Amino acid sequence: MRRNASKKIAFGGMMAALAVVIMSFGTLIPIATFICPMLCMLLLRFVLGIAGTKIGWAWYVAVAILSLLLAPDKEACAVFVFFGYYPIVKPWLDRRRFCVLWKLVLFNVSIFAMYGLLIYLLGLEQVASDLREAGTVMTVVTLILGNVTLFIVDALLGRAPMKVEKDR
Repeated sequence: MRRNASKKIAFGGMMAALAVVIMSFGTLIPIATFICPMLCMLLLRFVLGIAGTKIGWAWYVAVAILSLLLAPDKEACAVFVFFGYYPIVKPWLDRRRFCVLWKLVLFNVSIFAMYGLLIYLLGLEQVASDLREAGTVMTVVTLILGNVTLFIVDALLGRAPMKVEKDR
């Protein structure tokens, strides 16, 4: 029993290291700002399937903290911090009535809170200037594409072959 728990923790640690490396790639390609957090969410899905929910939450917190400390693209880190937990709450949302609506609300509140924090509280002028340069129309289009991407990621997470274990 103890040996099995050690394997799960070691697997979680290896996947966390891989996730931090993936988050560090965020500055190489501009669109990687949004791709890297999604790839890490898929890794979290596999951690949940093998190690369970408790280790999944610990994994998420560890990757979020390490990414904030080590990864150069802080916007990508913020996307992961504000929405990287989605694979953990997805099974709960799937059991709710109007689950599509709840997923949209969770995503949009998370994204608006993230950008509000980045721009107004932390004063990241680069993010604000990027949004100004893009203009209102492109910002709305980007938000719509983000919502579409949510459902693509949701479908990918739903197709992952592993079931989340119940923690005892």
